[in-house]
Amino acid sequence: MMELMEFPAPRRGALGWRAAGRIRETVSQLPPSGIVGSLLLLFWVGCAVFGSLFVPYDPYAEDFLVMLAPPDAAHWFGTDQLGRDVLSRIVVGSRDILLVAPAATLLGVAAGSVLGLVLGYFDGLVDAIGARLLDTLMAFPFIVLVTMTLVALGPSNLTVILVIGIAYAPLVARTVRAAVREQRERDYVSAARLGGESALAIMFLEILPNVRETILIELVTRLGYAFFSIATLSFLGLGIQPPSADWGLAVADGYGFLTGGKWWVVIFNSAAIVSLVMATNLIAQGMGAFESSDR
Repeated sequence: MMELMEFPAPRRGALGWRAAGRIRETVSQLPPSGIVGSLLLLFWVGCAVFGSLFVPYDPYAEDFLVMLAPPDAAHWFGTDQLGRDVLSRIVVGSRDILLVAPAATLLGVAAGSVLGLVLGYFDGLVDAIGARLLDTLMAFPFIVLVTMTLVALGPSNLTVILVIGIAYAPLVARTVRAAVREQRERDYVSAARLGGESALAIMFLEILPNVRETILIELVTRLGYAFFSIATLSFLGLGIQPPSADWGLAVADGYGFLTGGKWWVVIFNSAAIVSLVMATNLIAQGMGAFESSDR
């Protein structure tokens, strides 16, 4: 009798290796701009998580003997008006902005995506009223609306997260609404309706997976805006509050010394802000290019 062939059982971890292979293949297809932006963002995430372990000085230690010392071998980025090492403060200062900005962005994108799904799926009166409401909310200048709200409520990390998240929701909703309106005319949506699926199931189980790339790009783009907005609010005294080593606060503290030639506090902290915003923009561009080529 012919013996049955025995196939070897799949090795434990084989699925993990295949998943890792797919991730590597996806990363290899990303354009250079997306890879550069991802590496730059990962650098700042590493600084936020592990920065306090390798900074050369205590970022909060004051030394009045070296106040506003220019960059040299001892202090590569110089010192601020209280003698604190600028490089150490920049590394550790990435922590707060990398906590507040993503939280605010996630709140805004989540709320905006739900609102965009509802307005994009339901036509007629619901969409008309919702679209007019979005236009009204977006008519207010963003920075003015956020500033007025923070002045009324008082600055704190939680308040900044809530205010920026709510302010971003209409902007995200407009983009998602347009994508959903295009998807709702597809055959798979008509088939789901004929199959008796509820509107909620069609929106979140059928349409949402097909607009996730749009939402992801919107998430990364809004994250870059959030970094810049939080730095601006901190500069105005309405964002992240002392004793944080936040970059926007440092720019505000060092701005008055520019006329005296003490440029390093402002320049190096501003460069950190620009690099973080640029990283998210490069990632968004890379994701957009990847999505276009995938189509």
